[in-house]
Amino acid sequence: MIKANFVGSCCHPSPRSRVICAGGDCNIKYAIQGQNLSYSVTVKKLIGVQKMVFPILKDCSLHVPVGQLWMLLGPNGCGKSTLLKILAGLLNPTSGNVIVRKPRSFVFQNPDHQVVMPTVEADVSFGLGKLNLTADEVRARVEKALKTVGMSEYLQRPVQTLSGGQKQRVAIAGALAESCKVLLLDELTTFLDETDQMGVVEAIRNCLGGPDQVSALWVTHRLEELKYADGAIYMEDGRVIMDGDVSNVAHLISRKQADYLAS
Repeated sequence: MIKANFVGSCCHPSPRSRVICAGGDCNIKYAIQGQNLSYSVTVKKLIGVQKMVFPILKDCSLHVPVGQLWMLLGPNGCGKSTLLKILAGLLNPTSGNVIVRKPRSFVFQNPDHQVVMPTVEADVSFGLGKLNLTADEVRARVEKALKTVGMSEYLQRPVQTLSGGQKQRVAIAGALAESCKVLLLDELTTFLDETDQMGVVEAIRNCLGGPDQVSALWVTHRLEELKYADGAIYMEDGRVIMDGDVSNVAHLISRKQADYLAS
């Protein structure tokens, strides 16, 4: 069975794009930098040979400082998940430049796509086999990662007995065990109840900064989660409309919602 983690994966850029994974030990200001990123898909018409190009991302630029949690918001279909996948190396930008600290990890909306081993300990340690660690070193990393996400007492728990939020925290712990520097989080709390939602939020906040200088970019639809962020990015129609101060982004979204309801 293949366990999806994508820690440290790099994409092969197109001739007009450049994707760089910056080493985790570099003394850099930003964990994520994207400049003038565009992404398009080309579709052939059913009749004839004419092709149609559909732009998904349009000249997007963003910066996420080291050791911070930033949230990425916007309407459905605006390009949030596409942008996140480009930053993770799962898609190649059509044009533009990306610099991301490594190792990086993409955490899926559905944890069942990522948490696949029979026990919590086995799942968190899954990716450590390639690092040539001793058994004691592996266990120390697993215990440290689980403590960070508040799951220490679940070490031997069967994965199928966990809630959705607990599985998300196990997926995050797996990334931390591999010394992940950047967490790319795709709508982790969409299907969670309030208790699980807060457990995931607290787990992410506990990961940030510290000696490892972990950073995170979180795609979300929940405006109430913005209060836990250090910064925010708002997208519409494939473009970054605003980024920076959380209160300014929250005000913009609230104003747009009010305008929509009034129309």
